[in-house]
Amino acid sequence: MIEAPWVPAVRAAAGHIRRRVLEHTLRNGGGYMSQACSAAEILATLYLHAMNLPQLAAPLRPRPFPGTPGPTNPGYFTGAEFNGLAGPDQDRFFLSPAHYALVVYATLIETGRMHADALDEFNRDGSSVEMIGAEHSPGMEVTAGSLGQGLSQAAGIAMARRLRGETGRTWVMLSDGELQIGQTWEALQAMVFHRLDGMVLVVDVNGQQCDGTIESVMTIEPLAARLVAFGCRVARVDGHDPVALAAALATRPAVRPDGRPLVVLADTDPCRGLTPLRANAPKLHYLRFTTEAQRQTYQSALEAM
Repeated sequence: MIEAPWVPAVRAAAGHIRRRVLEHTLRNGGGYMSQACSAAEILATLYLHAMNLPQLAAPLRPRPFPGTPGPTNPGYFTGAEFNGLAGPDQDRFFLSPAHYALVVYATLIETGRMHADALDEFNRDGSSVEMIGAEHSPGMEVTAGSLGQGLSQAAGIAMARRLRGETGRTWVMLSDGELQIGQTWEALQAMVFHRLDGMVLVVDVNGQQCDGTIESVMTIEPLAARLVAFGCRVARVDGHDPVALAAALATRPAVRPDGRPLVVLADTDPCRGLTPLRANAPKLHYLRFTTEAQRQTYQSALEAM
């Protein structure tokens, strides 16, 4: 079977995202590596194929931190400019798990939206390229807070867009750990009640949260059945298969509106493409090198990519 032309580009970008995050992790002695391993195909598929984002004339450079937002700071900005300033028929993207910021930055670089040297500013004082993404960080539009808050904010924006007559979709990427949080389910309930079927939620179901595996901390299964019971349209696919992801993400009701937000559960491997990471299980949330031998193991893995 011949693949569509965009598929090899997505696969290549996903590999480059993992490599770029690993390079950064090696340079800085640590990083959110498992998130890159699990989410690379998801983000590459979103940015290169599924989302209708405005094109940029050239990759952007991050601007310095603009200070606290408010009426006395007219120069404040958000990082939405890296996704393009969406028109009424174009899409907007929201990252809910803000610790995936490094993976989003790598995605912006690999898709030609941000300069490659932008990661040199990562987590520096005065920089907008923050470790935990905030609303002024590249690719971000809101500060998602302590997980579970991004969906509520995106739902409010989606409702405002509908009231203005906009037809662009509102996309939200979540982590499966956020499905352990009550506010996420309250937001889902409100989205269904208000019939926000222009929303697309993509969940990185990698089975991990900061304290270990999802099932050992607090299970969220049967997740698909629970989401359907809440009134969502649900698809569950291999999150490392761009074709399956794209097909699920393109799902639309036969007749609109039918009131059901689309939730795509993307089952992923938090060690995909990086075998040495499996030695850290079940604590995969953040990779920090504790010995020179460990760092050399990952350096060898980078050279083999």
